[in-house]
Amino acid sequence: MDQSAELHRTPLYDLHVALGARMVPFAGYDMPVQYPAGVLKEHLYTRTHCGLFDVSHMGQVTIRAKSGTYEDAALALETLVPVDILGLKEGRQRYGFFTDENGGILDDLMFANRGDHLLVVVNAGCKQADIAHMKKHLSDRVEVTYLEDRALLALQGPKAEKVLTELWAGLFAMKFMDVREVALHDIPAIVSRSGYSGEDGFEISVPAAKAEELARILIDHPDCEPIGLGARDSLRLEAGLCLYGNDIDTTTSPVEAGLEWAIQKARRKGGAREGGFPGAARILGELENGTARRRVGLRPEGKAPVRSHAKLYADDEGKTELGEVTSGGFGPSVEAPVAMGYLPTAFSEPGTQVFAEVRGKYLPVTVAAMPFITPTYKR
Repeated sequence: MDQSAELHRTPLYDLHVALGARMVPFAGYDMPVQYPAGVLKEHLYTRTHCGLFDVSHMGQVTIRAKSGTYEDAALALETLVPVDILGLKEGRQRYGFFTDENGGILDDLMFANRGDHLLVVVNAGCKQADIAHMKKHLSDRVEVTYLEDRALLALQGPKAEKVLTELWAGLFAMKFMDVREVALHDIPAIVSRSGYSGEDGFEISVPAAKAEELARILIDHPDCEPIGLGARDSLRLEAGLCLYGNDIDTTTSPVEAGLEWAIQKARRKGGAREGGFPGAARILGELENGTARRRVGLRPEGKAPVRSHAKLYADDEGKTELGEVTSGGFGPSVEAPVAMGYLPTAFSEPGTQVFAEVRGKYLPVTVAAMPFITPTYKR
């Protein structure tokens, strides 16, 4: 049986094939893992020029309060996330996560204040569950609408501003996490200055019918090339960014994952809207008292990558297991293997040495600060 026939396709599928992409199943979609240049060159090109990524498999959702006000939409969504949504200014975007009753992470997401409603972007593998979750808990107060007719492109890299400015000069004024509704070469778009590569860049939501037209305009620029999921993964790993299902899931709390920076003062103990989200007792307690384990950066010695699920030990004989690697690979920009994983808090300080089991051997690994590269976000 042709498994690809069972997979969804983004509006850019035909373009990927025409450009020679190697297509693979990912989160229920047939997606480009790499183009003829290969993952290594695509990664480095994004760090020096500008890469175009198809992220149309992710879910775009609007949340509109039945009262018609942003405030009511924000307060409704705040019952599902430990993040300050009410305090987000119009035209701004913020990172957050759905939590469950045990304080675990159901998914991470981005949300933007669009004036009279919220625009929420969730992960592809979780989007149907996320939409059902929002409808189940919020439908008495808001309308949750899945935007099936929109595509999402990510333009990432130090030359992203130069490339996109030729279509819309106004983006010079945008800072990191700003969101604007604009016309790109007469294509209506919602543009956010954000991304998941550690580089300056933009995420562009457009009507699905216009996605290929815009993508062709962008990759026709001499400083822009199409980039696949392989390089997207190595870029986000170097930037110390979590991948849902690998580094965070329902077994990890936001504090264990080192994401407490995304929980604003208003939702913490003593804040104006303290708690009121699933798992609040555990999460607020961990913010106050700490956790038994933490997500950490890891730098293996030598050139051999340490992959996800590799066990981590306190010794080089495998006697005292401490945790495991959740993401790992070779970092082309740092020219060395990089990884992240969970360790007991007592072993989480940068400079601490532990050992990773790789094919029956115990390789020395040093706990390191993240990100592994210096982000270039325009703040």
